[in-house]
Amino acid sequence: MDLSILRPSSGSTHPRKRVGRGPGSGHGKTSTRGHKGQKARSKIHKWFEGGQMPLVRRVPKRGFKSRFKQKDLIINIDDLNIFNREKIITPEILRASGLVKGRGKIKVLGRGRLSRPLRVKAHHFSKQAQEKIEEAKGEIEII
Repeated sequence: MDLSILRPSSGSTHPRKRVGRGPGSGHGKTSTRGHKGQKARSKIHKWFEGGQMPLVRRVPKRGFKSRFKQKDLIINIDDLNIFNREKIITPEILRASGLVKGRGKIKVLGRGRLSRPLRVKAHHFSKQAQEKIEEAKGEIEII
């Protein structure tokens, strides 16, 4: 048997329907959409559910997003290695050095390693960050 003679079985494939290409094609003018009506228009939106009440409108409204919510500014342990051990690291110093931008509260996370003992003042510390600072003989102070 030669693979070049393989053909799909008869009736399993159909020619492509070219619509909107003139009256001679048999699918001109209305292009198989019928006359007028919602389904004859250019598109049906993906959230359209056939006329029944859409899911978004069936489910009740719940809660709201606060316009005034502030995210914590995040800094990791390995970012603190640029500081000397004499300095007490405060949020003002972190902002001045460019490590954090913005006016929110600062949270220290535990990614990386601390190479020297440091005194760090911040609003929040993760458990891992707290352990790593104390392991390096440093101190933390929650503001």
